[in-house]
Amino acid sequence: MRSINKVIIIGNVTRDPEIKQTMSGQPIATFGIATNRDWMTRNSERHTSSEFHEVVAWAKLADICSKYIRKGKLVYIEGYLKTRSWDTPEGVKKFRTEIVINDMIMLDKRGQEEQRFTQEEEQPVAAGDMGEMEDTNEQSE
Repeated sequence: MRSINKVIIIGNVTRDPEIKQTMSGQPIATFGIATNRDWMTRNSERHTSSEFHEVVAWAKLADICSKYIRKGKLVYIEGYLKTRSWDTPEGVKKFRTEIVINDMIMLDKRGQEEQRFTQEEEQPVAAGDMGEMEDTNEQSE
């Protein structure tokens, strides 16, 4: 049987991306996103719960995130969950679950257009132009 590891989140960026590079020079951007959940109890009491997510972007998407993503921005991200583990100098094993993204759409309006970035594309694409981007990709293959 197949398995699925896919995450789709819309939330607010909690901190500006931090950019680093691997030893081979590949960029990695890390930042946080907060999502909120609202509900009402039977007594009509309103409640809100916030979740905080660690996000990782690689390669061209990392460069794009470092250029365009800022604290407070509303973004759509799509990717998969990855759990890393490491040992501290004291010998304690630590774990961290992150969302490794392969698609990102900035939802804050900029000239009434959303901007979408994928791992494959470095140029921003207006939300209404997505069909044109798919045609371009087919021609280049």
